[in-house]
Amino acid sequence: MTAKGIASVVPKQFWCHFGRNESQKSKISWFHISHIILLTYLWAMWKEISVLISKEVTLEWRQKFALNGILLYVVSAVFITYLSVGARGGNISPPTWNALYWIIILFSAVNAVAKSFVQEHQGRQLYYYMIASPEAIILSKMIYNTGLTLILALLGYGVFSLILGNEVQDHGLFLLNLVLGAMGFSASLTMVSGIASKAGNNATLMAILSFPVIIPILLMAIRISKNALDGLDWSVSADKVLSLVAINAIVAAAGYILFPYLWRS
Repeated sequence: MTAKGIASVVPKQFWCHFGRNESQKSKISWFHISHIILLTYLWAMWKEISVLISKEVTLEWRQKFALNGILLYVVSAVFITYLSVGARGGNISPPTWNALYWIIILFSAVNAVAKSFVQEHQGRQLYYYMIASPEAIILSKMIYNTGLTLILALLGYGVFSLILGNEVQDHGLFLLNLVLGAMGFSASLTMVSGIASKAGNNATLMAILSFPVIIPILLMAIRISKNALDGLDWSVSADKVLSLVAINAIVAAAGYILFPYLWRS
């Protein structure tokens, strides 16, 4: 394809980086053309992802009972913890607070993300197969589930602070850890949910496959939260934060690469 041919199909907003008149467009190098093609691909991918995310939000809003059930689970789990561990006397230790919090958030995330592909019946999946790329589908579900898990984590944090007291001394590090933990849980559970959906939505299979992936993320998140509760300097947690970022990147990249093969099956 010639430079003029590419100029006719590339969105106009990208040409501002390479010149505005036709003579400049025809004289651009292949290096610039490769950048334009990459930008065009990313722009098309982002449009697909944004449409799919809006679809996820619409479906979630229609099925309010599912979201309300998850929110009720978070609040009731915190309240039962409050009644069970004797926290009314204010005798709950920071390590116990930390462990209970992440256990509740983990199971809330599993309940929220497990339905990613369960609610997609076979006819709808065939429709998605024809109109969207598998990369856009898996990325949209990862982004949406990250937002949903982060909302649940922040809600749990607020309810924990209200009922069990706020033991966190470094709120910035704790919130950063929540974001990274939500990303890790969502990336791993979304991919495992897709695998389980191809096996008849077997809940046992999802639990078995997600266990070895979730445990490293959970351990790192608990350790970083412990440092935030103790008010330690950020330099103490820097290596753990980088490890958690690396784990999230590996899981997300693996899902991005492997999901198209799973989707075509």
